[in-house]
Amino acid sequence: MKKVLLQLDADEHPSVFDAVTALDAEVDVLLRHGSVRAESVQPLIHGLLFTRGPEELHHSAVFIGGSSVTAGEAILEAVKAAFFGPFCVSVLFDANGCNTTAAAATAKIAAAAGGLEGKHAVVLGGTGPVGCRAAALLAKEGAQVLLASRTFSRAEATAQSLRERFGAAVRPVTATSPEETRRILEGAEVVLAAGAAGVTLLPESVWTSLPELKVLADCNAVPPAGIEGIKPGWNGREREGKILFGALGIGELKMRVHKACLKRLFEAGDRIWDAEEVFVEAREHMTT
Repeated sequence: MKKVLLQLDADEHPSVFDAVTALDAEVDVLLRHGSVRAESVQPLIHGLLFTRGPEELHHSAVFIGGSSVTAGEAILEAVKAAFFGPFCVSVLFDANGCNTTAAAATAKIAAAAGGLEGKHAVVLGGTGPVGCRAAALLAKEGAQVLLASRTFSRAEATAQSLRERFGAAVRPVTATSPEETRRILEGAEVVLAAGAAGVTLLPESVWTSLPELKVLADCNAVPPAGIEGIKPGWNGREREGKILFGALGIGELKMRVHKACLKRLFEAGDRIWDAEEVFVEAREHMTT
């Protein structure tokens, strides 16, 4: 029986990136829907469920993408609400690459740092789709996390949402200048830059002057770098006594995890793959 993946995307045009990744993960049939809203989800899900008996449903699965994590989360809740009894399938939630990228970055950082328990970590651009989930994963691994944004109210609201969603305690802070960024990085061992593409959040002159800072990771592949001086392809490069990861170095693991999670969807028919489940997969792939 063919493996059918239903791709639900809140954007007008479903992500081509997600579609190609699904096909590379050996999905047989990809059903792509754009402009999806929570209220339109039920008939799409029921169309997927009712064509196959419960014993065959593990050959069907759902991927939720799109550029908006908030819209994707609403779709996810609607998908779960459409399930009943034995009529359910596995779901991967990765709107804007939030889970696979955050999981890959956190797994790389954790391995390079020799574990995160008790470590001080700073997430720059922490209110974005990747930054907020990476902050939650870092905190759940035992790090003391500062979540930085240019606007304190946004950082505070994100920190509250992470407490509610993940039970993760992170401290909101502002970083509006190199001087302010230096101040919040003092004493930190780990920093992750997850801000908007093409925006430098951490100057090289700042991070090279902080001896306690040991692991730096930048999710931005679009010049200029989010962390000045880090090249996109660096994957654990050592420099200035620090271990450095660029966006492509993180992306190599992100892509392996993304494809692996898609394949795992068809092993069972009742799993929801969100940040925590994707992170487990990322940690496993760090050892392979």
